[in-house]
Amino acid sequence: MNGYLNESNFLMVEEGFTTRDLLENLLGDLCQESDQQAFFVADLGDIVKKHLRFLKALPRVRPYFPVKCNGSEGVIRLLAELGAGFACANKAEISRVQGIGVPADRIFYSSPCKQVAHIRYAATHGVRLMAFDNEVELSKVARSHPRARMLLGITADSTPSAHPSMTFGTTLESCRHLLEAAKEQAVQVVGISFHLGSRGLEPQALAQAVAAAQLVFDMGTELGHHMHLLDIGGGFPGTEDTRAPLEEIAAGINSALDLYFPEGSGVDIVARPGRFYVTSAFTLAVSITALEEIPVEQPGSDGRCDNSTCPPPWITLWGVPVTLGHPHPCVCSLFSLQRPCPEHPWHSSSLWGPPGPAEDPIAQGLCLPQLHVGDWLLFGNMGAYTIPTSPLLTGGPQPQVTYAMSRMAWKAIQLFQGKPPQTEEDRESLCTPLSCGWEMAETLCVTPVFTPAGII
Repeated sequence: MNGYLNESNFLMVEEGFTTRDLLENLLGDLCQESDQQAFFVADLGDIVKKHLRFLKALPRVRPYFPVKCNGSEGVIRLLAELGAGFACANKAEISRVQGIGVPADRIFYSSPCKQVAHIRYAATHGVRLMAFDNEVELSKVARSHPRARMLLGITADSTPSAHPSMTFGTTLESCRHLLEAAKEQAVQVVGISFHLGSRGLEPQALAQAVAAAQLVFDMGTELGHHMHLLDIGGGFPGTEDTRAPLEEIAAGINSALDLYFPEGSGVDIVARPGRFYVTSAFTLAVSITALEEIPVEQPGSDGRCDNSTCPPPWITLWGVPVTLGHPHPCVCSLFSLQRPCPEHPWHSSSLWGPPGPAEDPIAQGLCLPQLHVGDWLLFGNMGAYTIPTSPLLTGGPQPQVTYAMSRMAWKAIQLFQGKPPQTEEDRESLCTPLSCGWEMAETLCVTPVFTPAGII
């Protein structure tokens, strides 16, 4: 064990313990309190499964987790224990990761736009691996961190952007000039970085990006740079309801790497999977602190939802303290103070942040039953981009996170030390779910919930 994670960092649960058990216990206690703060429940065992699955599908690729995706301490400690690296966007994220003891050589300062003070902070704390995609950034690093090891970010996209100023990554036409400028300023360029986002699901786009990276590698080597590192970015899906599972995406990645950067070429490969690791591991529970019904006249409407529509009246609910990280958030279940749940008409509802001058719309067009102040809504798949890395971004307290892991998942960490199982016996042992057996399809009170995407 590496010492980043121990049993005091999470609740150890036995086989068969479910989300319903844990949430009912927590909510049962909170319903007796006047201050009902939102909270997350995180299944760390789910992240263990994702890590082993990633390493098995992409054996040549080392994951660097983007801290901005989920900077909660339990996630950082677990991934550090599993041997992952970390992609940090600023000084605060570097400090957070190094604060638990992660060495500087496992940190990638991945932002292509960095404050000079943050570059200097990285320099004094030994973080050398960084990214750049323009001369201004190159000059800042040359002045403030001459020992940096730089990755040149390329766009690898032949489609012109509608907003070029918002696109990170330089064009292939500009690469030689930037590599020459780096040589002149004695900045060490060691490789190439790209990030396709959702386009990474397209085999043709991925192959095109890897091929472009190989061209720039040759260009850098020709100019005297020691090119040995390729960053293929992120974009790996966090849930199974996508058009391409990880294994299908990985097949395209492995094929492109074997063609352009074969084993034995001396090139190390890294990636930045964020959503893939944490999305499905987190469930968010929020209480309704206030509500307002806005009647809307509509001939023939009885205020109920069917399978395809959700007519007025509109119900506005307050109390959701975080961004839900998805345009159509899934309300997977309801915990009501009224039990058993009575039959209520369904209403088109909107969710807002806590009442006050900073309240923000969270989601609109959700089809929900009649709710009451004190009821709790549970949102599944809430692990990605829902927990700000800095409280300055929210202006208020962060929701608490309750971490849990099954005993089997904990044993897997100790046994495999973050590496995929090698023997058939080990692989069979991992067929048993590592997580707590949490099934979010089971609701605590209401079975169906309607969203703009259909029935949950």
